[in-house]
Amino acid sequence: MMMQNRRTSFLFGENTPYIENLYESYLADTSSVSAEWQHYFSALQGLPAVDGSGKTDVAHSVVIERFADMAKHGRPGNGASLPFARKQVAVQALITAFRQVGARQADLDPLHWSPATPLPELKPAFHGLGDADMNTRFSTADTYFSGAETATLNELVSALEQTYCGTLAAEYLYLADPVQRQWWQMRLESSRAKPQLTADQRRHILERLTAAEGLEKFLHNRYVGQKRFSLEGGESLIVLLDEVIRHGAANGLKGVVLGMAHRGRLNVLANTVGKPARALFDEFDGKTAHLLPAGDVKYHKGYSGTASTPDGEVEVVLAFNPSHLEFVNPVVQGMARARAELLGEQGQRAILPIEIHGDVAMSGQGVIMETMNLGYTKGHGTGGTLHIVINNQVGFTTSDPREARSTFYCTDIAKLIEAPVLHVNADDPEAVVAAVRLAIEYRTAFQRSVVIDLVCFRRHGHQEQDTPDITQPLMYRAIARHPGARSIYAQKLIADGLVTPQQVANYEHDYREYLAAQSDADVEQHTLPTPANTVRHELAAPELDEIRSMAQRLTTVPGAVQLHPLVGKMMAGRRDMANATRALDWGMAEHLAFASLLTQGVGVRLSGEDSERGTFSHRHAVLNNQLRTVRGEGKYTPLQHLAPDQAAFSVNNSILSEAAVLAFEYGYASVRGDSLVIWEAQFGDFANGAQVVIDNFIAAAASKWGLHNGLTMFLPHGQEGQGPEHASARLERYLQLCAEDNIQVCQPTLPAQIFHLLRRQASQPDRRPLVVMTPKSLLRHPKAVSQLEDLADGRFHEVLADAEASENDAGIRKVIACSGKVYFDLLEHRRTHGVDDVAIVRLEQLYPFPAAALTAELRRYGKLQQLVWCQEEPRNQGAWKAIEENLRKVLPAAASLRDACREPSASTAPGYMSMHLEQQARVVASAFDA
Repeated sequence: MMMQNRRTSFLFGENTPYIENLYESYLADTSSVSAEWQHYFSALQGLPAVDGSGKTDVAHSVVIERFADMAKHGRPGNGASLPFARKQVAVQALITAFRQVGARQADLDPLHWSPATPLPELKPAFHGLGDADMNTRFSTADTYFSGAETATLNELVSALEQTYCGTLAAEYLYLADPVQRQWWQMRLESSRAKPQLTADQRRHILERLTAAEGLEKFLHNRYVGQKRFSLEGGESLIVLLDEVIRHGAANGLKGVVLGMAHRGRLNVLANTVGKPARALFDEFDGKTAHLLPAGDVKYHKGYSGTASTPDGEVEVVLAFNPSHLEFVNPVVQGMARARAELLGEQGQRAILPIEIHGDVAMSGQGVIMETMNLGYTKGHGTGGTLHIVINNQVGFTTSDPREARSTFYCTDIAKLIEAPVLHVNADDPEAVVAAVRLAIEYRTAFQRSVVIDLVCFRRHGHQEQDTPDITQPLMYRAIARHPGARSIYAQKLIADGLVTPQQVANYEHDYREYLAAQSDADVEQHTLPTPANTVRHELAAPELDEIRSMAQRLTTVPGAVQLHPLVGKMMAGRRDMANATRALDWGMAEHLAFASLLTQGVGVRLSGEDSERGTFSHRHAVLNNQLRTVRGEGKYTPLQHLAPDQAAFSVNNSILSEAAVLAFEYGYASVRGDSLVIWEAQFGDFANGAQVVIDNFIAAAASKWGLHNGLTMFLPHGQEGQGPEHASARLERYLQLCAEDNIQVCQPTLPAQIFHLLRRQASQPDRRPLVVMTPKSLLRHPKAVSQLEDLADGRFHEVLADAEASENDAGIRKVIACSGKVYFDLLEHRRTHGVDDVAIVRLEQLYPFPAAALTAELRRYGKLQQLVWCQEEPRNQGAWKAIEENLRKVLPAAASLRDACREPSASTAPGYMSMHLEQQARVVASAFDA
């Protein structure tokens, strides 16, 4: 079987004549060979020509003739021309093999506990090259090992092994861009994948390793048994991040935004981001528990600091993150995008997002794929991300890769976005530095992402109370024997004469003394983090003339833009609204809210899976010219053409993701407090796929971390008979999360209400997330309309009084309180049945509960006997369970309280229209029943 596999390999030497014939056929007609061979040959086409030029490849017969001519003139390969040509092709195949799979034979594992499987294709014999060929000189075209045109096969093999099989190994051959592939070949091969370091730089590496190890040992001895998720075994991460900042600054970097899970977080906080060790010790000692309502464990916390480098200061931010490992990644992307925008045109080159992953999480957590997929999109790109994998080779308790992934490397997911991968042995910090320099320079040159796979281990298991050798005896025997990266590197520098044993001991002593001094220092005054850009200016309400003027500009379309007939009809309707000959609908009021903010200097960013048009074709913020001939051109956005000095308006059709996109917008909003940032779900319950973001960031960040955020969520909500997945935004879930004024939950029913609600959200000084249950059928409901005057003269009303109830309030015996679309069904029932002793009150804000406003409204009805809460949702869902206690508190003494809801249900709605209509009618009727 092995021989069969060997002989069918495309690199097998005896197959060379067969390959030549296939290649001749491919060059004549690509479809004449199989898809597998097409893929391989097309990859070869991207490589520079044998003569070093950029010319397209030619038939092999021409190449063979060239080698034959070389032989006649005494060039390399004296002897028969065709045999030598075949040998040269075999050499090229050997070079390709090293570039393609050399990493699998690299010296990457610090433990050497699981030997690599030998790869025959990395041996010359596999390609038909024998001992007699080792001193033969072959062409070195398309290599960068030296300036010579030829080298012996022995020299080539040595150079290939040094470059692709050392402690730093690269994967890049799958990159589609030949310029990028050539960039990697040149950088790796010309340096043999080794950095050029001065003596001072090497001593600095030792100092950083000493700090990384020293902190862990100090914490281990001082806080015995406390969880800290030690970095021991991966101390080179601190060297890696230090070099990112230093070399990044030399390449124009002004800031980095880090996201990471638990492992090594405390070390990064202290030794990279700049959190004082004193503050860290106080958290261990429980001296900061009074600062926040809830707080969080120390290895979830973030921090921001400034690092000084020879090339200037670099702002370093570590984002807060809950135990949901990788969900911070899209948050980091949003923060980086926002910070880059604040810097202007070159911002993306100056701000670097860094995601630090665990090995098993890298291949196992879907949010990583979603976030990578965001990386180069129009509305969410950040100019390339540095992905760092702390590869402990074990995950949680798993050491067998067959239990952790279906790929060879945990980093293979990066090939989704053609990100090159640099695998590096954490025991060789100089190789780590080389990897960082390559990564930074590649990202600077191409604005693309790159992955550094830091192969290391973890000394104490998953956490310090773990006993990992129960399940991993072989691995942990190897770990027990390992002296540590600092010790290994110190011995190397001693051997090279750069430091003495005494100097090494001094490094340790000095850092230990620093920590001891911090530990014994007076308790410092701790403060909460200060969010960026939180200054809000009070916005004056726009005058009616201003609103009319904005409405005219919003409905003016350049003559060169030909609209689709349906869009043209919509715009004609909006022109009527601007002229006050037609009532405002939801889409126009939303546009006017955005326009009023933009002209007052408040930016607006809207993102969702179909946000340009709107899921229900109600928005049309972007108008598409029906005559366009080039994809992506011919788009006109009226909200971007209001005034020369207006703020920025951005609307983005996002990828088909809820978790990553919502988290991105959350991260963006955390930085851009000067903007209204909105995420829109296609249907409200699609947000279920982002529940981690909602629960752990949006709802709880202020209580846990002291972080405030003004993100707005648009969640289409309402029973329309379209099935369970298109019915409910799960209002009850958001109300269950409400506490300590953490979020706002509103369900506006009129265009004027959404206008005022959005303006309130953009200007209130205390930033809190806003959850809006947006309508579907109400987008075009004839009764759900407003007038231009309502926008100029008014505010957002938390409770809407019954404008159509009897003028004699004393005649009202019952008040039906409701929220959302059901109001219009109740209104229609009252009219149809001639009911005149029932008032219908709308709660437009459900949290914070509008107790004062509702109390004032109920006081109007002096003979009130009953208050009914009516909702479309089943009784176990919707608002009823969450607000019942609040309703009882405002209930007049002589009145009773009951509900009118669908019966409890495991599903949010029926899947049959007839069933929906029957249930809806029953709910509405029951609200009026005695």
